[in-house]
Amino acid sequence: MSIPERAVEVPYAELAPETLRNLAEEFVTRDGTDYGAVEKTLGEKVERLMRQLASGDAHIFFDSETETINIVARRELG
Repeated sequence: MSIPERAVEVPYAELAPETLRNLAEEFVTRDGTDYGAVEKTLGEKVERLMRQLASGDAHIFFDSETETINIVARRELG
């Protein structure tokens, strides 16, 4: 996945806890999100994503042109 040049990174720690939780829940429930052979609960998916954000293995980006937010794994940033 490529990040548009106009997208800006949003430090997860600067988001209000409720906003971050809502964003994480929305992201992990998007169509096409695959978590492997064993289905996880919403809480498990959110907690995994929160750990990835805290460790720097995932980053939040906001695209001002499309007004969309996406979470991208560090390995996809190239």
